[in-house]
Amino acid sequence: MTRAPLAAAALAAVALAACQPQAGADDAAFGRRVRAYLLAHPEVLQEASQKLDAKMAAKDAADLKAAQAKLPSVRQALEHDPRDFVANPSGWVTVTEFYDYRCPHCIDAAPQVVALIRRHPEVRFVFKEMPIFGPISQHAARAALAVKAAGGDYVGLYQALMATPALDDATIDRLASARGARAADLGPNAAAGAVAQIARNDALFNELDLGGTPAFVVGDQIILGDDMTALGAAVDRARAASRHPV
Repeated sequence: MTRAPLAAAALAAVALAACQPQAGADDAAFGRRVRAYLLAHPEVLQEASQKLDAKMAAKDAADLKAAQAKLPSVRQALEHDPRDFVANPSGWVTVTEFYDYRCPHCIDAAPQVVALIRRHPEVRFVFKEMPIFGPISQHAARAALAVKAAGGDYVGLYQALMATPALDDATIDRLASARGARAADLGPNAAAGAVAQIARNDALFNELDLGGTPAFVVGDQIILGDDMTALGAAVDRARAASRHPV
């Protein structure tokens, strides 16, 4: 018997064992035989795991390709929504980021995002608030949009929120107030516009089926996760293709 049929047989046996409504004597004996088989042939589990990984990777690649195909139809909402904050608004290479202030990978990427903005004024950077980690993240996103509405230091707040290890409501309000937010626009009484903007971002995020944060878009490329090397390469390609002087 080849390894593939062995994997299929073993996994089928495990599935059957798991589906038994009650564990009687025969079921217990069957379970012992399955366990003994898997202990004697651990390569079966390894092969099954590898096949599952390959299947998931293929699905992820297909999902990414489908999302990239949708980009032209959502370009305006993605890159030119006036309700988003944009750093380097005169730049001619646009990068959009969806992020959450409590996302570990977003936190890791944040210093390099700020460095990119400061080093490259030709990079027009669109900040898409995408809170996916619950009420604290929602509060932080609303606070950031309150800073934008007040004409405050949005990038400074982005840095501060990403650098604060244990965000809570009081800390968010303090940091946002220090960077220009009006008290009336913070917390549960946030401006309706901020709530609506987060909902729009959420709808766009789900339309593209991005799955998680951070997610970056550069032209027709999507970079998922904090792969800053891939992001830098995408930006370099976009800059090289641009007709503007760098």
